Amino acid sequence: MNNQANKLPIISSKERLAQKQGIKGCIFGKSGIGKTSLLWTLDPLKTLFIDLEAGDLATRGWDGDTIRPKTWQDCRDFAVFIGKDNPALSHTQAYSQAHYDAICKQFGDPCSLDKYETIFIDSMTVAGRLCFNWCKNQPQSFSDKTGKPDIRGTYGLHGQEMIGWLTHLQHVREKNIWFLGILDERLDDFGHRIFTPQIEGSKTGLELPGIVDQVITMAQINDGENAPTRAFINHTINPYGYPAKDRSGRLDMMEEAHLGKLMEKIKSPLQNRNPYLTTQKQQENDDQKGGHIVSTLETQKLDIVTNQIKGE
Repeated sequence: MNNQANKLPIISSKERLAQKQGIKGCIFGKSGIGKTSLLWTLDPLKTLFIDLEAGDLATRGWDGDTIRPKTWQDCRDFAVFIGKDNPALSHTQAYSQAHYDAICKQFGDPCSLDKYETIFIDSMTVAGRLCFNWCKNQPQSFSDKTGKPDIRGTYGLHGQEMIGWLTHLQHVREKNIWFLGILDERLDDFGHRIFTPQIEGSKTGLELPGIVDQVITMAQINDGENAPTRAFINHTINPYGYPAKDRSGRLDMMEEAHLGKLMEKIKSPLQNRNPYLTTQKQQENDDQKGGHIVSTLETQKLDIVTNQIKGE
């Protein structure tokens, strides 16, 4: 019985904390806000730029390595090369062992990627378009009865493909993966502003926040002197209505638009523990400390009053 228990693949807290774990996030913003320029805030020797936009004018002079996928198959191939195989998939599926072995024969030793700590993908919007064009030519996009194009099948396959691609990259534990995307702004029926990621179909945009760790909006904000400045919006509850999420619990609602500094802060020790996520013992210790502080303050107040009475 003990031998069987020892074989159970439990990861201890020390082992888990010792493991290198990257950050997975997406940054949305309107066109021209400067999302691609965030590449300048990263170490070029440890960053791999996946350029889908072919708009690298903003990064001319950046001294880092680049990959330029042209098709959706290229995107899938690079994803399996970066994230290795998924053992849960059959040999006929993308990201399977067979897919990984074939790509390793084509691209060479995957250890060539070990020097990169961050994968910077620009952009998820273009990846969605490449995926949609690929899906339109697949059997699922045609009616079984008539053989005519079925747009419902195309969108269904597109959602599956995009979620599979994002999820596979999300499981690359040791690397930081950042997706960029365009943010659309429109008015609803009541005249309220709504912000949505510019991605083909609705499935990807709806499920994306549950896949990545960080959802950040890069926006133009007026500072205290009414001067416009760029900033990261990181909290789900924000006064602007921007899409955002901070799984790390370490970011302020608004941060400087500097991706390198942002990752350093996310990886820093947690300073303020969430009171709703504490154990009973931690809460008891906090209550004792709080009670001691209150008691000390009350004593100081009593001494002040006493001295005032004596002075009178």
